[in-house]
Amino acid sequence: MNETTKQSVVKQVNALLRAPSCCAGAKTAAQAWLDARGTAQEAAAAQAMIAELEQDIMPLDGLIAFASSEAGAKVFGAERAQALLSHAQERKAAGETFCDCPACAAVAAILAQKDAILC
Repeated sequence: MNETTKQSVVKQVNALLRAPSCCAGAKTAAQAWLDARGTAQEAAAAQAMIAELEQDIMPLDGLIAFASSEAGAKVFGAERAQALLSHAQERKAAGETFCDCPACAAVAAILAQKDAILC
């Protein structure tokens, strides 16, 4: 990975770690990759991080289903759930695929550089 790409990935991984919407598994994998940079464990940590992030990024269909459910209303509150539902439906109608919360946006940016990270 060239230096420009490396710095971009590090920036996005740090953004992911700061995102309030980042789940524990993604935080653990991201921090493990940062800690392993420049060591013999970097490649394995990169593979583990990518595998975790591919599982964690929220497809809009999943967000729409959750935001429109009773469980979504309980988690977010009725007004916030409705706002999330509307936003997700607008993004889907615009051809987007994934949630754009801070965590998912960082994950999408990291996964866009997956090939460089795994080389």
